[in-house]
Amino acid sequence: MLEIKRFEFGPFGTNTYVVSSLPAWEGRGEAPVLLIDPACSNRYEQQLLYDYIHPVTESVLILATHGHLDHLWGAAWACKQWHTPVLMHEADIPMAEAMQTQYNLFGIRATPEPFPVQAITGSQFPILNSQFPIPNSQFSILNSQFTILPTPGHTPGGICLYFPEEKVLFSGDTLFRMGYGRTDLPGGDISQLMDSLNRLFALPPETTVYPGHGESTTIGAERLRLH
Repeated sequence: MLEIKRFEFGPFGTNTYVVSSLPAWEGRGEAPVLLIDPACSNRYEQQLLYDYIHPVTESVLILATHGHLDHLWGAAWACKQWHTPVLMHEADIPMAEAMQTQYNLFGIRATPEPFPVQAITGSQFPILNSQFPIPNSQFSILNSQFTILPTPGHTPGGICLYFPEEKVLFSGDTLFRMGYGRTDLPGGDISQLMDSLNRLFALPPETTVYPGHGESTTIGAERLRLH
């Protein structure tokens, strides 16, 4: 059973998720946790995240649903804290490595701290098939199987994480409650996004969707709204 904790961080109200198989109050476990989109943008938010994860484990895998700056405010801090890189789809790595360009685009007068980034491969997880990075690559973690769904459109390398047994989807900025990701930023493509949404709408309607911004929803509810 997955334990899912949502934090809303940063000036853009970005969701950071900590996914574990052991509730924090049950004590430290051996399994790593998934830290999805480390968006903590200041010391207070960083401390909140640390205080939640630290009692559970010291082993953390950091995944980014895509390479936009608001999902990576806390990436440099998190990578130092848990001695691990940010894993993301290879198509968004250039975006993550050009964080200063994104700061300039949004008029943010600061110099971002670089952080290590790696493309998601089978070496980071026990892999259930040998073909990666093709769509529907299947992995196993937290005693659960999950699938990485490439969902380009908001960015070229956007991904969603789908846990079929638990019927849980982490959708990044591909799908929101009552909406979907914008495509007017560099690398956006509305045609690709529509294809990605149709792919997500083929999932079971009772699937709970945990988006990159806002409250959770279900596949069924958003399929009715957007179709």
